[in-house]
Amino acid sequence: MGGAIEGERERDVTEIQTDTNSSEMDLDAVFITLLLSAVFSSSARRQYVFVQRSVNCTKAQLYCRQNYIDLATVSNSADVTELLRVTSGSSDWGFWIGLMKSPSSEWRWSLGDPAFYTKRDSLYRNWAPNQTISSLNCAYMNQDGLWRIDDCTTQRVFICYNDSSKGFIPVLQTMSWRSAQSFCRAIHADLTSVRNQNENQLIQQVMNTNGVNSAWIGLFRDPWEWSDKSPSSFRNWVPSEPNGLLEDATVMMNSGQRRGQWEDWPCNSSFPFVCEYDDQFTLIKQNLSWAEAMRYCRQHHVDLVSVLSEQIEQRVMNVARNALTPAVWLGLHHFCAMNMWLWLLGDVVCYQNWATGDGNGPKDCSRERRVGAMQTAGDQSWISLPPTRELNFICYNYED
Repeated sequence: MGGAIEGERERDVTEIQTDTNSSEMDLDAVFITLLLSAVFSSSARRQYVFVQRSVNCTKAQLYCRQNYIDLATVSNSADVTELLRVTSGSSDWGFWIGLMKSPSSEWRWSLGDPAFYTKRDSLYRNWAPNQTISSLNCAYMNQDGLWRIDDCTTQRVFICYNDSSKGFIPVLQTMSWRSAQSFCRAIHADLTSVRNQNENQLIQQVMNTNGVNSAWIGLFRDPWEWSDKSPSSFRNWVPSEPNGLLEDATVMMNSGQRRGQWEDWPCNSSFPFVCEYDDQFTLIKQNLSWAEAMRYCRQHHVDLVSVLSEQIEQRVMNVARNALTPAVWLGLHHFCAMNMWLWLLGDVVCYQNWATGDGNGPKDCSRERRVGAMQTAGDQSWISLPPTRELNFICYNYED
């Protein structure tokens, strides 16, 4: 049966190629990837390039978006270490990163690594009544398990999350929210996040066991967001920062005792800057049909990109935002014989992010072939399109 299925899949993609005048493509090359199992590292670190040209933050942002992905996003302390390594030869005492003040203020978790969350569990909340109307900015959990808001300078015990033991660690010393954050990052991983009701109950049990009436958790309200719209809530401010109403951009210190920490500065100040890039995924700003895009990627890179996990998708989204078309091709096609979607790698689509109402195969495959694309704006969900459409596309660059 396996041979029959593979034959049907081969026929499906062959017909897509024929529909787009690409019948000359070598079918062995098309399906050799079906024999491979590609492995992508979900823990791959961000990659940065240092631009030693002092400009304001708007010009720095534009340069990064035109030549790389965007101004640097920082998700954790390992990213801070990498930024300091990249800029280590510079005599400049600070440089722009991509954190900028926005008009709105959102609740975020201190443990800002997107890989720690699924799309929904970073949004879990367990507020006590009438809390979110407060103008205060730091959250704590009460012994009843409900969350309340307080001034961030209030002295309170707190709960850390330890990434080695995957446990919740009570610290019975009272500190301000920011001091508690620094303590947890130095000794454990961070102030604890609470991703679901089960974790909320576990933390409540830890508090009750230790006689704690209330404790800081890692939730805080923040008007700052990353230039690339990354969900990372990681912050590494100097203790007295941010402190300026007209200071709307972020500089990372590159010398002295504050090295690696951040200050807010007016965007019209001049500093060198760090861009973020991803050499595993390459955006091609040519408008080609799906089959033409596949051929291009296989000739110049490895293949059209497959999105096998949420972590990979976040990186692909960052690349796709710079496209010149409203969507970009993915290595995703509908296998008519089995009415299922497959990646060119051969993987069945497990992780998926279809737009509402999309992702179903065409009712009549003999009349309408469909392939997959990612939208480049909004929530960047996936859509199915005829393969003859012409779009920008994303190639990947490594087999492994």
